[in-house]
Order: sequence, then structure tokens, then C-alpha cells
Amino acid sequence: MTTTDDRGSADMKLEVIVIPVSDVDRAKDFYAKLGWRLDADVARDDFRLVQFTPPGSGCSVQFGWNLTAAAPGSAQDLYLVVSDLQAVRDQLAKAGVEVGETFHCAPGTSCRFRASSPDTRVSGPADASYGSFAWFSDPDGNGWLFQEVTTRLPGRIDAATTSFGSASDLADAMRRASAAHGEHEKRIGQADPDWPDWYAAYMVAEQAGTELPT
Repeated sequence: MTTTDDRGSADMKLEVIVIPVSDVDRAKDFYAKLGWRLDADVARDDFRLVQFTPPGSGCSVQFGWNLTAAAPGSAQDLYLVVSDLQAVRDQLAKAGVEVGETFHCAPGTSCRFRASSPDTRVSGPADASYGSFAWFSDPDGNGWLFQEVTTRLPGRIDAATTSFGSASDLADAMRRASAAHGEHEKRIGQADPDWPDWYAAYMVAEQAGTELPT
């Protein structure tokens, strides 16, 4: 028998979101151009399903025909979290994908959403994690939002578990740990022979949003 407490601890992982498109092949070409992995393209008499997964993502995207009654282009404010927003913008620009300029929100506003007032948006990146954004849309107008996250807030992940969505995310975390460790060695005035332990502690604390080692 399942108790209330048991239900609260059950894993529930978001696996797929369905987005509405009007031209399946056009959408397939677009998402392939983003560099997303094509997982499936299945056609039957009564439906067609195409699935892509963004690099490092645990959740995939499906579109096709006879998958949803939603109007094409009606999916909005779909978040894609990245560790280096400028690098992603540069990468997509080389692939011919138009991405809006980086912006952040004026204090006390929620400018990131498409329905928000344009007056609340400030050009350029924010100074803090979670604060920098950029938009792009697929050919139907389904709206995606890049959000730059360099340090996770407490509670977002299990502090006892550290994982990285891709090799590039791991490399970025190691670079940040390396820079911080260089400052650590300056403070102690000598090389730190236990640097692997220090790196590990820094990377775990950064993901968990807890106090970083110094």
C-alpha cells in the first residue's frame, strides 16, 4: 500500500514535451540545424511522430501530425538552460539560426516572458546566475528561451548527487573550479597537492548551491 510519504518520494522525470507545428519536415530540418539529436521519425497511417533531444537534456521534444490539437506556434516560453549563453548564441549564428540579443530584467520585473512589457528588459547580460536570457523561435513561432545558469540555487538538485548533462558542461565546471583553485593557491602561498579533492568539493558545492570552498 502506498502512503502519502511514499508518494512524495517517488521519482517523476519529465520525459517529453509535444510542440505543435504545421510543417513536420520543415520543423525537422530546423531542429536538426540546432544540433539536437534525432531520436525517432515514425509514421503510421494515422500519425507521424518526430523526436529530438537537446544536447545534455533529459527531456525530449516531439512534434508531427495527429499528436496534439494545439495551434501551431502556440508553445511559448520553453526554457533551455545553458552554462554559457554567448557561446550558444555564437554556435547557432554559425548554423544560420536567428537568436535574439542577450537581455536581463529590470529589478523587480519578470521580463523574460513574451507577454511581459518590453520596457522591463535591459540589454546585455546580468551579473548573476539565472539572470541572462535570449529568445529564439522555430519556423511556426514556437518560442524558446535560453537562460544562463552558472551556479544552481539550493534545493534544485540533490546535494549528495553530482551529474553533468554533457562533456562541455563538465569541462566548463572544471574551468571554473580551476580558476577558483588558482586563487586558493595564491591565498595559501603554495601549490596544493590535494587539488583533485578541492576541485571535487568545489564542483559539488557549485551544483548544490551551497557555500563554495576558498
